Amino acid sequence: MREIWTIREHPDMADAAAAWFHEKWHIPLEAYQESIRECLEWERKSAVPQWYLAVENGSILGGLGVIENDFHNRKDLTPNVCAVYVEEAYRCRGIAGQLLRFVCADMKAQGIHTLYLLTDHTSFYERYGWEFLCMVQGDGESDLSRMYVHR
Repeated sequence: MREIWTIREHPDMADAAAAWFHEKWHIPLEAYQESIRECLEWERKSAVPQWYLAVENGSILGGLGVIENDFHNRKDLTPNVCAVYVEEAYRCRGIAGQLLRFVCADMKAQGIHTLYLLTDHTSFYERYGWEFLCMVQGDGESDLSRMYVHR
């Protein structure tokens, strides 16, 4: 049975999650480890960052995070859903939608009602209630990327 887990409720998954996100996005492992470690200290700080996994029979099928800024120039558009990924063999099964609905509800429960998401995809996130907001400049990117909002 597939479940959505928060890393804060499953701290034993912290190392596996950091390694999994690093493998998918090629961001330094240390960056994920630091953000996840900060997530686990969330009671002392704000609700951000947070990390989420779609898990079935102990295997990670997908995941995403919520961070202050997903490497773009619009620092006022925060917090950002980031690192959305579903294993290729499990795509088109509703996992991304389940993750997105879960993260929106979880952040809302923590008092955060507006989330932002930077992507180059078109038409995917609209299915889950996200609206195109504007184009933004990604750090080190020559082309602009799409910024979505979920309220």
